[in-house]
Amino acid sequence: MKSLRTLTVSIILFVTCHYQASGQELNCNVVVNADQIQTTERGVFKDMETAFSQFMSTRKWTSDIFAAEERINCNMIITIDKMPSIGTFSATVQIQAARPIYNTNYESIIFNFADRDWQFEYVESQPLEFNENVFQNNLVSMMAYYAYVIIGMDYDSFGESDGSPYFQKAQDIVNNAQQSNRAGWDSFGSTRNRYWLVENLNNQQMIALRKGMYQYHRLGLDTYDSDKEKSRAMILETLKEMNKTKSRYPNSILIISFMDAKTDELINIFSEGNLQVRREAFDVLTKLDPTQTDKLKVIVN
Repeated sequence: MKSLRTLTVSIILFVTCHYQASGQELNCNVVVNADQIQTTERGVFKDMETAFSQFMSTRKWTSDIFAAEERINCNMIITIDKMPSIGTFSATVQIQAARPIYNTNYESIIFNFADRDWQFEYVESQPLEFNENVFQNNLVSMMAYYAYVIIGMDYDSFGESDGSPYFQKAQDIVNNAQQSNRAGWDSFGSTRNRYWLVENLNNQQMIALRKGMYQYHRLGLDTYDSDKEKSRAMILETLKEMNKTKSRYPNSILIISFMDAKTDELINIFSEGNLQVRREAFDVLTKLDPTQTDKLKVIVN
């Protein structure tokens, strides 16, 4: 898989990475919004941005070697809404990752997820160390979890189910973190949390969703520039297979996350071309995400 990824990405204009250490996988931009927090000690929030970005971007997460232009571009937008005590924070975070599309300068969002259950402890200049075999604290476990999910999603988009080892690592983090009794790591309460996301990713009954990531990107988007109608047909078939899975798992967070990442892109893809294909796409997409029906109408108008 790695050779295929290298061949694909090497031909694409890719955003230059911020960190030049050889071989790392992620180029992660972290933004911390603490406007809601009333404190005169604002330096800790800038320190967070630097420390969190370096943790994600300078650590080696896989045994593969990534060239600078191959690194996975991702963003973490952290909005801190509470600071119950000095060094203790409650936040929501939006995590996004993108991958380049063959023969274009376009990057397609492959992961878009809102985590509303971040609680962590941090003091300025705190060293961030991660041991994948044990739960150390909620901060490094959360960031490592999303590092592996992002990498797994990227690998799945280049090779069928190639992200499996990294989703298993994310599952191991969930298992270790459950002892902490912190929000987001167990099956109780919200179905839109870390537990259910990685459960979906490792659930063999939902493997069609992950195979769809490969079909959508390698067989659809990566060929779009050379044969748009053929690519639309492939993407439509992929969406139909995903809809079959949704009929069995109507509350799947993986489908919700996919639509959060892809709705605007899918509108652009299916707003042109064969009218019958566009109508079919509209019907399938409104089943996958009925909340977007009004927005999706542009496909058939």
